[in-house]
Amino acid sequence: QVQLVESGGGLVQPGGSLRLSCVASGSIFSIGAMGWYRQAPGKERELVALSGASTNYADSVKGRFTISRDNAERTVYLQMNSLKPEDTAVYYCNADLRVMGGSWMNYWGKGTLVTVSS
Repeated sequence: QVQLVESGGGLVQPGGSLRLSCVASGSIFSIGAMGWYRQAPGKERELVALSGASTNYADSVKGRFTISRDNAERTVYLQMNSLKPEDTAVYYCNADLRVMGGSWMNYWGKGTLVTVSS
């Protein structure tokens, strides 16, 4: 069974940093685009950063967040610096994966909570 498991969330003060990780596990043949989304209370889920044919960031995080990946380790990271209270949200990992003997499908992790507060 294919899974995406996030880690690294927590409570951080404004101006602080966190690094999120997401590991893909299971019978994976190929990995396509990988990205991070977030959903704040009362708001819709939004794209934060995407690593695919190109790298894209939400305007609100440009210059503060950096997405990177290690395909050999099936892992995508999100380095978050200069965190603001408005970055508080549940952060979800998303990936396009091709399983052994199967086709490409899109997967979501269960999310990790990031709280930015003093």
